Amino acid sequence: MFRRAPIVFASLVLFGLPLAAKEPMQRISGPFTQSNLSVFLLHGKDTLPSDRKLMTLDEAIQKKKLIVHETSNVNQLAIENISDDADVFVQSGDIVKGGKQDRLIACDMVVPPKSGKLPIGSFCCENGRWTKRGSESTAEFGGSTNQAGNKALKLALNASRNQNEVWAKVQEAQRKLTENVGKPVSNAQSPSSYQLTLEDKDVLAKVDAYLKELTKVAADNADAIGFVIVINGKVEGAELYGSHSLFLKLWPKLIFGAAVDALSEFKAEKTFTLPTDKDVAKFLADAGEGKEKEIIPSTATAQQMRYPTVGSQPQQADPAVTGTSKKDTTKTSRVLVVSTENDKTVLLEARDRKDNTIVHRSYIAK
Repeated sequence: MFRRAPIVFASLVLFGLPLAAKEPMQRISGPFTQSNLSVFLLHGKDTLPSDRKLMTLDEAIQKKKLIVHETSNVNQLAIENISDDADVFVQSGDIVKGGKQDRLIACDMVVPPKSGKLPIGSFCCENGRWTKRGSESTAEFGGSTNQAGNKALKLALNASRNQNEVWAKVQEAQRKLTENVGKPVSNAQSPSSYQLTLEDKDVLAKVDAYLKELTKVAADNADAIGFVIVINGKVEGAELYGSHSLFLKLWPKLIFGAAVDALSEFKAEKTFTLPTDKDVAKFLADAGEGKEKEIIPSTATAQQMRYPTVGSQPQQADPAVTGTSKKDTTKTSRVLVVSTENDKTVLLEARDRKDNTIVHRSYIAK
């Protein structure tokens, strides 16, 4: 049903494959390594128009150009771009902090200027809280400084799309971080909050050792448009964007998430061999093979749950409020999001409906 441009790369000319005319990625460099985390950079030309104003979610919230509204529906929020002229790119896995509980955004989305309130799928990453936390607003979310960098959590979010599995993977990530940090990393204010775990001072200190060596690599390469994550010698995923500027804006959040995942998987006694750039190219190319399906941002979760007025256990929401028909998708997102899954990877691609240009590709190894 959906046709994606062939995923081939200039570096693959060595394999006798041609370069697709509109394929943004042209070469691979690296690895750049710190401890058990390595990254390869993906280089290429911008495919997004140079005059397009595109803000990130955190940037837009901080500049008060966008509001993420609490809806009292666990698996669906409302997002509203109140700027006059800037699109806002929202990425699957973005964590929004506050509301009645912290959430993970379920799907890529481009929110146009003066959008009004649009529905967007979400997953809870803080099991149990359904009340005000500190000075935070319960009506809207105050920021989005982190991404769900944990691979298992990404798969729960983008493959199974199941709330209970998301909660389980948050708990698993907290347990692994506790083991490698050497102390509990849950916050007493809300022990189940993944966001508050990522703010733990000892987690931050451990992660900083990775960031000191790896943060600079993106800015040092003016044509970098994405990167590949390698942990303990295994390719775990990749992120590719339609422009260097968008990639650079998101880089701090992306490399932080990769470093947190590497920290959770660190084993002092483990030895490994790093993949080559050809191995990386094959991982990216093979991810394009599989069954494709469209992901609708407003209904990107496998279930819709609401909390009752009293108590903290989720209930199934009224089916009447969960659906958006395919004919309504252009009203809720300017991007077409297509998922391709096979036995080794999940690939999500977001393309701008205006000109069919790639905004983002996310590759997740199983």
